[in-house]
Amino acid sequence: MCGIAGTFDLGMGRSASRPVLVDMADQLIHRGPDDAGYCIKNEAGFAFRRLSIIDLAHGKQPFHDESGAVVAVCNGEIFNYKELRHDLQARGHQFRTECDVEVLIPLYKEYGPDFVNKLNGQFAFAIFDDARKQLLLARDHVGICPPFYTVVDNILVFGSEIKAILAHPSVKREVNLQ
Repeated sequence: MCGIAGTFDLGMGRSASRPVLVDMADQLIHRGPDDAGYCIKNEAGFAFRRLSIIDLAHGKQPFHDESGAVVAVCNGEIFNYKELRHDLQARGHQFRTECDVEVLIPLYKEYGPDFVNKLNGQFAFAIFDDARKQLLLARDHVGICPPFYTVVDNILVFGSEIKAILAHPSVKREVNLQ
């Protein structure tokens, strides 16, 4: 099942907080008891809880490109990753694992945000491009694995479950009726 969580400052240039990311990920441990991963890239922070299914030894997330400038976390499964991987290898991309999620970054770099139209699966993912200072938060076409999110204090806070978002100290536990 896995679980993702993260934050992205929308304009103030504030760095993400590792303790906050750990608290958010701790809310998702039931989704991913096998491993945890974290990454902070300036204003973006990612947390990941893993349930090991594909490439048990090497599927640790977050994934990074060769330069470390593009980072991705994903919850779910990319069904057509072998086909996509084959096409990307023909274009010169190299892979370090057999994990389905590893295709996301090369697809993003090759096709930009429109690469989501090439994906078949059930997933929610976040990709941060540090050079462009852009975050792409997406889900599968049907919404089987929706990412939940809110914006508070000019920070986008997201997670696989609402309780991960509620672990962020700026998110109030109250209903906004407007």
